[in-house]
Amino acid sequence: MEFIFKALGHPNITSRHSSTFEVTRDPEIGKAADCIIGVSSDSVMEDIPPEIKMAIKQENRVIKLILKTKNAQDEISGYGHPLLTLNHPTDMVCRTSDYTCSRTLMIRADKAACDINPFLIEDLKEGKVLEVKIIVDGVEALE
Repeated sequence: MEFIFKALGHPNITSRHSSTFEVTRDPEIGKAADCIIGVSSDSVMEDIPPEIKMAIKQENRVIKLILKTKNAQDEISGYGHPLLTLNHPTDMVCRTSDYTCSRTLMIRADKAACDINPFLIEDLKEGKVLEVKIIVDGVEALE
């Protein structure tokens, strides 16, 4: 099963953070926000379908994110966990660590902001649209 949403790039995206990356509903960021790769997200945690949330909350469930802009793409894999609440009103954070909080979408991600395809980041610095696809394999839609 998959869930797709869009966000926008921003001139202050630096993508330098070494342990997380984030997409936020907030429209503005400062240069110190080195983990944020997308702003003005059209979806938040509460928009993720319940069946996908249930799957993400399973320990060691593999979660994939496909990030796509006009000129580039990247794929990140990580894991779910029962402690993920998936209920933050503005932020979705993918972490390379095991840390969980209301902002966490996945843990033990194989990439952080600094590892994301530089061509994708260049598109985002120019304000291009970011498509985010969350994929959780083996999940059937609720009838």
